[in-house]
Amino acid sequence: MSGTSLDGVDTALVEFDADGGTRVVAAQTTPLPEPLHAQMHAIINEHKPCELPQLGALDMQLGTVYAETALQLLTHAGIDASAVTAIGCHGQTIHHAPDGEHPFTLQIGDANRIAAITGITTVADFRRRDMAFGGQGAPLACGFHAAIFSADDEDRVVLNLGGISNITVLNRNQEVRGFDCGPANALLDAWIKQHNNATYDKEGAWAAGGAVDQELLTRLLADEYFERSPPKSTGKEHFSLGWLTGHLLNLAIPPNPQDVQSTLAELTVTTIAADIRRYAGSCRRCIVAGGGAHNSDLLERLTRQLEPVVVQSSEHFGVSPDFVEAAAFAWLASRTLAGEPGNVPTVTGAQRSTILGAIYRA
Repeated sequence: MSGTSLDGVDTALVEFDADGGTRVVAAQTTPLPEPLHAQMHAIINEHKPCELPQLGALDMQLGTVYAETALQLLTHAGIDASAVTAIGCHGQTIHHAPDGEHPFTLQIGDANRIAAITGITTVADFRRRDMAFGGQGAPLACGFHAAIFSADDEDRVVLNLGGISNITVLNRNQEVRGFDCGPANALLDAWIKQHNNATYDKEGAWAAGGAVDQELLTRLLADEYFERSPPKSTGKEHFSLGWLTGHLLNLAIPPNPQDVQSTLAELTVTTIAADIRRYAGSCRRCIVAGGGAHNSDLLERLTRQLEPVVVQSSEHFGVSPDFVEAAAFAWLASRTLAGEPGNVPTVTGAQRSTILGAIYRA
C-alpha cells in the first residue's frame, strides 16, 4: 500500500498458517517515482484540480508501479510468483469523503494491471463495500490488529501513526473499536517541507527544538472533529495546510515555523492521548505502528501524556511498524478469498459485517 504520507510503496510478503499465525517473510519500501510523486502530491496535498485523462493515466501508472514492487520483493525473497496465493492492494487514496450527502472514497492503482503483470490474483477496492452498508470505510486494519496484537492478560490499544493517526481498542471484555484520531505525519511532513524543504522531520528533531504555542494549540484543538463521537474517519481533505494556515492567520502574532512544528507534534499526541483515555482507559500497553513509530519526539511526548501506559513499537511483537498496514491488506485479501468478512462494524459503523474488495483473477 501507499498511504497518506506518500513516502513510498510498502510491500510485504506475508504467510498465514492454519492456526491463524502470521509471519512477515520479507518487506520493502520503494519510493514513488518522479514525476508520479509530484502529480500525486499536487492532487492530494495541494488539492489541485485533476482532469479525467490525468486521473486515468495515474491509475494505470500506479498499477504498474505496484506490480513492479511486488515482483521486486519476490525476487529479493527468492520466492516464485506461483507460490503466492494473492496480492492485496489498498491503492492510493485520492479522496475520502465518508460524511457528505453522497459518501464516497476513491483509491487508484489499476488492479487489472497488477494481475496481468505479476500473473498473481489480486484483491483490491476494499473500502467501498463497507461504505455501501453505511460505514466509514475506515479504518480497516482494526480486525488485523485484533488478530495479532490482542492479549488474554491485558487490555491494549494499537496506534497507527501514519499521515493520519488512528487507534484500535483491544479490551478483553468488549468488542473491537477504532477510529481516526486526527492529523499526524501529514501536517508535520507538509510543514517541514514548506519551510525546510525536507520530506519529513527526522526523529522529530525540529519539533523537539521548538516550543509549543499554547494559543495556536488551543485553536487547533477546538476543531469539531476532535469532539465528534466515533465511528469517524478523516484525511488530508480536512486536516490540510490550508486548515493550519487559516488558524495561523487568526493569530495576532503567529509563532515562528519551528514552534508551529512543535505545536503540531503536541496536537498529534494530545488528541491521541485524549482518545485513549476516553475510549481505552483500561489499556496498559500502547503498540505503535506506522512511520511515526520512528519519531522519537512524538513517542516521548506520548509516553509523558499516557504514563503509566507502556508505549512500545510493534517491532517488539514481531512486525515492523513500517509494514503493519501492508500486512493488514494481505490479511484482508486472504479473508476475501476465503469468503469471510473483513470489516469491523463496531469500528466503521457499517450496518453489518461484509466481505470486502473485488477479486481480479490472474
